Amino acid sequence: MREQEIADRLEIGDLLAKYAYSIDTGDWARLDLVFTADAVIDYTAAGGIRGTRDEARRWLAEVLPNWPGRQHLIGATTVRFEGDEAVVTASFTDTLAPSRDMVDAGTAGLIRGGGWYHHRMIRTPYGWRSRELVEEQSWRTVQ
Repeated sequence: MREQEIADRLEIGDLLAKYAYSIDTGDWARLDLVFTADAVIDYTAAGGIRGTRDEARRWLAEVLPNWPGRQHLIGATTVRFEGDEAVVTASFTDTLAPSRDMVDAGTAGLIRGGGWYHHRMIRTPYGWRSRELVEEQSWRTVQ
């Protein structure tokens, strides 16, 4: 691997971490550091919407506060570079809890799931950004 590819892979990994942190903390403005302004985000596999970055941000801000305890873990990631674009697939698991306090594993409203995030990323003057995210839900449990 060349130095530039190593640097690009590290930056893309950081971008995935920014995404998870934004979702889990409700820092919706941080999504501007993850997605291009014209990005398309597709959460339909998980029962969500497909829309622009701003539409997805509004939907997330409306829905996710119902689960104040949130944690998304990004796992194995593959990256295929196509010039200044990259096709990125990253496994994830997530937990959505009805409280930030300790709850019993059988508590109503506790959701766990996992799958893959499929991104199409581009290199911009500000670094790598996702221009498309498609969530692929592999499994989901709901209490």
